[in-house]
Amino acid sequence: MPLDTWLLYTTAIFVVILIPGPLSLLMVSNSLNYGILRSAPAFLGGVSASVLLLSASALGLGALLLASERLFTVLKFAGALYLFYLAWRSWREAGQVGAGALPGEQQVPGFRAMFWRAFALGASNPKDILFFAAFLPQFIAADRALLPQLLLMILTWAAADLVCKLGYGLTARGAARFITSGRSRAWFNRVTAGIFASAGTAAVLSRA
Repeated sequence: MPLDTWLLYTTAIFVVILIPGPLSLLMVSNSLNYGILRSAPAFLGGVSASVLLLSASALGLGALLLASERLFTVLKFAGALYLFYLAWRSWREAGQVGAGALPGEQQVPGFRAMFWRAFALGASNPKDILFFAAFLPQFIAADRALLPQLLLMILTWAAADLVCKLGYGLTARGAARFITSGRSRAWFNRVTAGIFASAGTAAVLSRA
């Protein structure tokens, strides 16, 4: 891949990744409730999901979803159900904090639980696969070997994705000094639950 194309691709993906979404919100919530280091499995899970979707798009899954409306619908509803599940968990955690369990005293999910929660959220949106299927070809040079270009694009995305997710986490920890009481943290988790539920509802109601 030519250097100027790679620089353009890198700039574009930073813009795309920085747009807030459910996964970014999960990174913020984890960092605020558990801290940056304890949230590391979630960062890895989110990045792994992005790598999976990029690879799936490169392998042609995006074209398959475009051709199969039923498969797309099934995946879309599965993703919506998972968003509702995360909304329920956030609401339940709000109750725990509101009852007096401060973030440092909350039971921190294990590595596997935190990793797979983020991975499932990142990988459960079929629209992301369609996006990658449309996005990647814009930066591929037809006169060069395809595999090295795809590997470079996937590795670049993974690095940019990790940087952005850590940025969201650090921002959340910086804001934590202003959300010191159990009541304020409980309200933050309730708002988070509402956003997850709204995203799930929007996914169910969307036609595409």
